Amino acid sequence: MLLVKEKIMRTNEVLIIIPAYNEAENIEKVVDNIIENYPQYDYIIVNDGSSDSTRDVCRKRGYQYLNLSINLGIGGAVQTGYKYAKDKGYEIAVQIDGDGQHDIAYLERMLPYLENDEVDIIIGSRFIEKEGFQSSTARRSGIKILSILIKLCTGYKIKDVTSGFRAVNRHFIDIYSKDYPIDYPEPEAIVAAVMHGGRIMEYPVIMRERESGISSINLLKSIYYMIKVTLAILVCRLSFGIRRSPDALKRKKDFLG
Repeated sequence: MLLVKEKIMRTNEVLIIIPAYNEAENIEKVVDNIIENYPQYDYIIVNDGSSDSTRDVCRKRGYQYLNLSINLGIGGAVQTGYKYAKDKGYEIAVQIDGDGQHDIAYLERMLPYLENDEVDIIIGSRFIEKEGFQSSTARRSGIKILSILIKLCTGYKIKDVTSGFRAVNRHFIDIYSKDYPIDYPEPEAIVAAVMHGGRIMEYPVIMRERESGISSINLLKSIYYMIKVTLAILVCRLSFGIRRSPDALKRKKDFLG
């Protein structure tokens, strides 16, 4: 069941989607920063069936949020945000995590690439200039493997394939609102975007380490993640090998040169 706060109304062209699962300790800092410093952007929190007080915090603070009564996972929460963005007619949708790792100050430099129709998707990457929080050695190794796999499958070299800091134009709001990977979706979403003819670029950003709470990905989940995402990428690529249009192929070729 999805509960929507009726007072939510579109006031700007850009929507920031904030999936949140048990982020009661972090969500206020994330949202208050948007409200106080970046009023030019609308935002929507998607409370993904949290078992902590995330929903209570949103309600008491009067935040704009959607509430999922069950936990759908990060992909389901993000797709809910895209459905909302499509329904309200936003031109650009931005994904950021609810744990405070992403600095939305970078949006002022990232969004012009979308507004000028130079790209369809722009990803905030911590691995271009290699500053700030770089994640653990094990996770960086896994990300590098997935980056190589995506390069082999699509021809695109994306360094930070698991980054949850990305923005898309209206065309991909529509695509992702209809079809978005469910579990650990970021790498598979890149493959799907390329198969749809999406033009993708990375922009260097500095990310912060989580300040409070616990990451949902531990060692065992990381191993499971690598296996599952690898298979998902291969299946996604093979399925689009049959149904990708000539226009999508030409769009990619023109962009990559």
